[in-house]
Amino acid sequence: MCGRRWKKSDAAEPGDHALGRSRGGFSTKIHLLCDGHGLPLHFHLTAGQTHESTVLDELLVAADICLLDEEGERIAWPFALGGDKGYRADWIDQYLLELGIAPVIPSRKNEDRNARPVAFDKEAYRRRNIVERLIGWLKESRRIFSRFEKTAQNFGGMIKLAFIRQYLTYRLV
Repeated sequence: MCGRRWKKSDAAEPGDHALGRSRGGFSTKIHLLCDGHGLPLHFHLTAGQTHESTVLDELLVAADICLLDEEGERIAWPFALGGDKGYRADWIDQYLLELGIAPVIPSRKNEDRNARPVAFDKEAYRRRNIVERLIGWLKESRRIFSRFEKTAQNFGGMIKLAFIRQYLTYRLV
C-alpha cells in the first residue's frame, strides 16, 4: 500500500456516474476516510445502492496513508479504524488485522461479541463522531448536498475543493 501513486486511469468516469437508487431515492454515496483531527484523507464515490464494505479496500489503498522514512520504514500508520455496523464482517476484521490496524466496529445484535478476533473498544468508538462531523460539515456546502454536477468526476472535483477549504481553515490546537 505504501508508495502508490495516482494514475490518470484511477479517475475514470464510472458508467453509472455514481448515481443509483437507495432507500432515500436517487443518490450518490460518499465514502470517506479521515484522520483523528477530522481532516479528510481520501474519498470514493459510488451509486446509492452500493454497500459500504465493498469499497473499503479501494479506499485504504488509494489513500496511501503511510509515510516512509529514508530507509523505507513506516513512520506513520493508522493504529485503529472506526466504522459503523455496515462495515461489520469477518473478512474486514481479518483484513485490517493483517494490515496492523485494529478494527473498531461494533457487532450486530444477532452475533456473538466474544466470537470476534478483537474486543470492541467503546472508548475508541466514541471518536467515530469525528468522521460524522466531517460529513455534516461537507453537507453544509449546498453544491455537494444537492449534487448539481452531472458527472462523478465533476462532483468529485467539488468535494476536493471543499477538502482544500477544510485544510486551509484548519488550525492545529
